[in-house]
Amino acid sequence: MADTTSSAPACDVDGTCYCPLTGVINTLSRKYAMQLVSIIGAHDALRFAEIEEHLPTASTSTISKRLDEFEEAGLVSRTQYNEIPPRVEYALTDDGDEVRTRLEPLLEWATENS
Repeated sequence: MADTTSSAPACDVDGTCYCPLTGVINTLSRKYAMQLVSIIGAHDALRFAEIEEHLPTASTSTISKRLDEFEEAGLVSRTQYNEIPPRVEYALTDDGDEVRTRLEPLLEWATENS
């Protein structure tokens, strides 16, 4: 999830550099990203259709794009089974589960303040 742009480091007044956050924020700020992390994390593994059921307002292409991005970022694993009909399941990786765990306080705060 590293950011490949060559912008100057964004540092706080005390000199703390927040550069490592750029890639994470870019990934998680995309449409339905945080919801997907929470939905997948609430289950051991989900099939695509099950994910769609949890996000009825999201388009199939948006969900597919987010899942591809999460897989590339190492947050989601995709397991394809050699069965007929074909079966594919998505699950959070250890990194994805850590992101979900760290998002929980933010989600609790949002629920309390909405």
